[in-house]
Amino acid sequence: MTLQNQEEPGSRPDHAPIAGVIGWPIAHSRSPLLHGHWLKRYELPGAYIALPVHPEDLGAVLGILPRMGFVGVNLTIPHKEAALKLADIVTDRAALIGAANTLIFRQDGKIHADNTDGYGFIANLMQYAPDWRADQGPAAVIGAGGAARAVVASLLESGVPELRISNRTRLRADQIKSEFGAKVVVYDWAQAGNMLEGSRTVVNATSMGMAGKSPLKLPLEALSAGTLATDLVYTPLMTDFLKQAERRGCEIVDGLGMLLHQAAPGFERWFGIRPEVDDALREAVL
Repeated sequence: MTLQNQEEPGSRPDHAPIAGVIGWPIAHSRSPLLHGHWLKRYELPGAYIALPVHPEDLGAVLGILPRMGFVGVNLTIPHKEAALKLADIVTDRAALIGAANTLIFRQDGKIHADNTDGYGFIANLMQYAPDWRADQGPAAVIGAGGAARAVVASLLESGVPELRISNRTRLRADQIKSEFGAKVVVYDWAQAGNMLEGSRTVVNATSMGMAGKSPLKLPLEALSAGTLATDLVYTPLMTDFLKQAERRGCEIVDGLGMLLHQAAPGFERWFGIRPEVDDALREAVL
């Protein structure tokens, strides 16, 4: 496995390129909607489809897809970490996060892995909270899974002076501190509400609050007016966490934009055009 900074271009086949998203389950994914919107908007040949793949079959599937005309795929739960280990070339940011969400099948037969989740997270904030700055004060991240790792990496890179994190299983939060350094401060889950005091950016990076999942039961009294609150959950678009944060005077950003922005780099590599993330795309996906 080779680490690198430069992102290699995808293959340029003599047929219409095919890309897709792999997950288990996958029926819930909105990626086909958003990539389909871009393909239609830019009048590009090609296709983007959802691929239900059982975890034990991932390696075999990745081996056969390039022979079927695929130029790459996105990855969602539960494949992001496993795909990283199957790749031949890994970007530094994917290695740091420990997961891949975008694969490019190169002409030389190698699989190039990247993670654009952190990019999508920051791009979403910059679009919908243009006055936000990472260095305004501490950030608090709820959760310590793969998505949280991408958020942590992007916030630290953007210049947060301190990053507070809490997870129901403390061990995962401690692991993030050991990997990302002294700016990370771990809070026990029972004290998670305390880490919100003085935080200028607060992120729910768990699935709690998502439709069909358990609610996010966290005391939010310490949230202060002017704090930016954002939720990676986008079903529902306006989560209870965002509603409560808004009532406390916080600036809020929903999680759909992260999904849209993280998709743009992969689309560009597979189909050759950098797509625009705008209101028309949001409406198409919603």
